[in-house]
Amino acid sequence: MLDWLFDKKQKKELDMSHIAIDIHSHMIPGIDDGVETVEDAVEMVRKLQDLGYSRAVTTPHVMWDCYKNTPEIILSGLEDVRKASKEAGLTLQIDAAAEYFIDEHFIELLTTGQQLLTLPGNRLLVELPYSTPLMNTSETLFSILERGYQPVLAHPERYTYFYSDPSVYKKLADQGCELQVNVLSLTSYYGDNVNKMAEWLLRHDLISFLGTDAHRMQHLEMIRKSDKNKWISKYPFQNEKLINI
Repeated sequence: MLDWLFDKKQKKELDMSHIAIDIHSHMIPGIDDGVETVEDAVEMVRKLQDLGYSRAVTTPHVMWDCYKNTPEIILSGLEDVRKASKEAGLTLQIDAAAEYFIDEHFIELLTTGQQLLTLPGNRLLVELPYSTPLMNTSETLFSILERGYQPVLAHPERYTYFYSDPSVYKKLADQGCELQVNVLSLTSYYGDNVNKMAEWLLRHDLISFLGTDAHRMQHLEMIRKSDKNKWISKYPFQNEKLINI
């Protein structure tokens, strides 16, 4: 099973062209904990293009205690990044969605039918608290599905409270939630435990998408230098199916 994971092969330059689309990043300046300037954003766009991506859907945080972002704020910032990238001669297609923290504000947006910014295929990128599990995670994901969205759970490998019973990940997937792993979780960037859980999820074929979750140029530089080609080049991530949606 997945014997290719353990092949000893010579390290090659990382090429993300078969992934095609990055569905998780923070490249709109000044609205969350991502890039601070348009110039920084353009450099990140350039690096994504150099890595082989042909499209990026950047996903600013919507977390009402910290980042009160609205579709208007996000889409306005997107236009600034698009314009500056075009002026720099870059060809990467840039779109925007959002990374929604599941809080009371998100539930209000969802239940009242307000505009939500989605990934291709009407997918809704959501994240959970890092320290304390939600009491109603399954119910919330069902509500997302019930309203016609496809939930995509960002970086499930980083929710350490699931580690004591990793079968919860399969339950989430069986309920219709797609899971997105971070590239840097396949390194020691977030710590060995996160790395081990990311690899466990991949070994059990529970991950649908790969995302950079890049907040700054240093993240993309670390990805470029990653030695995890065995995962990135061989695992059947589904990013490419989103490229023309």
